[in-house]
Amino acid sequence: MKKSLIFSIISLLTAVTTHAQKRSDKQPVTYEELYDEPYAINSLFVQFQPIYGELWKANVNAGFGLEATYFHRDKMQFRAHTRKTYSRKFDLTRDIAHKNSEVTNEIAILNYYEFGGTYHIKDFDESSKTKMYLYKKSYKGDKWASRVPLSAEIPCKVRKIYGARLGGMFFDSGIDVNRLLDAQDKTMDVFQDELGNPIPIGQDANGEPEDLKVFTSMDVAGLYLGGSMSWIRNVAVDFDNKYQEGVDDLILTAFFDIIIAPSVGLDDIRVDGRTFSSDVLDTNIFGFRAGIDGKFNRTLSWSYGGEVGIRPGVKGQGFYALVKISFPVYSTNLDYSVEAFGK
Repeated sequence: MKKSLIFSIISLLTAVTTHAQKRSDKQPVTYEELYDEPYAINSLFVQFQPIYGELWKANVNAGFGLEATYFHRDKMQFRAHTRKTYSRKFDLTRDIAHKNSEVTNEIAILNYYEFGGTYHIKDFDESSKTKMYLYKKSYKGDKWASRVPLSAEIPCKVRKIYGARLGGMFFDSGIDVNRLLDAQDKTMDVFQDELGNPIPIGQDANGEPEDLKVFTSMDVAGLYLGGSMSWIRNVAVDFDNKYQEGVDDLILTAFFDIIIAPSVGLDDIRVDGRTFSSDVLDTNIFGFRAGIDGKFNRTLSWSYGGEVGIRPGVKGQGFYALVKISFPVYSTNLDYSVEAFGK
């Protein structure tokens, strides 16, 4: 009897608690579609990237960049991108070389340039849904921040693009030769000058012999070939008087590229007026990458992107992961003409 009474009390408390947790504002909403036009997006997007961060096995770095994307109707799109580090301290290998290098090589500043295009193999739209969060006009300040927002699924069109990508890239960077030799299971003995003499031996703080701290520069020029998939929504609705308008204008692209770099150059090592060929270091002309880019079809907004892969260059130090944020992003449709009629 007691067990039955306890079970009944627990069940009653559970029901009361569940009922109390139901939100009073969780009511159906009505809306009016303002537009649903995934093909009516802006043509030109210009993005300033105040911050990017890259974990590259050859050279960890961070800095800023600039990017521009142009959509040519529903046929093609073109993209140009450049970035560089803030200063020497954000170009890790160059900074370490500045403090420790025992050779006379001038270490390159990290720069990256890329230009390419995407051909729309298939460009179509289909029915879909999007989730929009409901923001009450009466919510201000802490009222909005302290609540879990309600959401509603809105029917809309989604534009999908299957693309073929082709482009070129160029980048240069400093290289820590001591770390590179370890990655390639080699020693300083591989370096010889024109007369066959070995590279000099350095000394540590106690006067004991040790390898010289050697740094050099690398430049890489290559092509990439790949594919992409884009999802474009451009829909806005006007909810009933309680809520603000809802918008979903995200342009999201996922891509995968194969990278081929016919040109991988390494500066020779220079010590005390003698030159030691860098040809003994192994290079790799192949690589790949996969990533995403997201932006919004607005005159002024922000965007994000990231990629991971193996970069051509010195063998054993190609892995990298990159994250970048763009703000502001300015976009326009480049169409300022209006119809004119005679009176």
